[in-house]
Order: sequence, then structure tokens, then C-alpha cells
Amino acid sequence: MVTEVQWSELQRDPKEVARLADQGDVRVRRRDGVPLLLIREDRAQSLSEGSVAAARALRNVLVHLPADIAARALLDEFPWVDVLPVEAKARFVKDFARAFQASAELGEWSVLAQTVQEWRSTATIYADPALAEQLSGPLDDDFGPVPQPVGEE
Repeated sequence: MVTEVQWSELQRDPKEVARLADQGDVRVRRRDGVPLLLIREDRAQSLSEGSVAAARALRNVLVHLPADIAARALLDEFPWVDVLPVEAKARFVKDFARAFQASAELGEWSVLAQTVQEWRSTATIYADPALAEQLSGPLDDDFGPVPQPVGEE
């Protein structure tokens, strides 16, 4: 359960907000920024330990399952996996399991989010057979110098 308070409440009565944090997480709303989340350190530690244990268990389950069954298990959450070729499905499962564990151990879930985004983009390419063929074919020509990126200095 998350209790919400305004920034002004935290400034006016920090002891009351601390008491609320002892009972559960506290979301501090601010007018000029993203809300803050106050969580007790012991609770954060147990969440971290739990996520690492879950990540290790999931990795072990996925490693011991045949790749096609593991891919089917992830299909409900990621329906685009269905358009990947069989060998790409196996690589997705392996990459997903490793990214999940790395994210849990680092406490940085952007690692998993990036992996999922990259594989979703790959699935988008495979969903268009003409594009997939074009992008997977050999490059025979020299396309010349690469221009500077637009908008970067």
C-alpha cells in the first residue's frame, strides 16, 4: 500500500510522514516535478533480495526448458515473439533471462527494458518479409561516407 502526501506536508510535519513510511511506502507529490517515493531501507533491501532470487529462479527455469516451450511461455506477455524465426526465439529467451537477472542484481530495470525493446524491433522487421530480406541480404555497394547525425553537436 502506498500513502500519498503533498510536498508541503513533508516540509510541515516530517515526523508524521516518517511515521507513515514506517507503515508502508509514501509517495510525495510535487507540483514542479516527478513524485518521490519514500521507502524504508530494510524494505528496499528485502525487495532487492526477492527480485534477485526471482530472477535466478526464472533464469534457471528458462534454461532448463526447451527453447520453443520457453518462448511459448513468454508469448502471453510478448505476443510479437511469435513472428520471430525459431533460432531467434531461442536467442530471445536466453537474452531475456540474462537481462532479467542482470536487472534484478543491479536494481536497474532499464537493462531488461532495453533488451525487450531491441527484440520487439527485431520482431517488427521479421513481420515484414520484404524488409527482413532486404536487411539480411549482403551489402554489395559502397554507400559512401556516413553523414553527421542530425541534431547532435
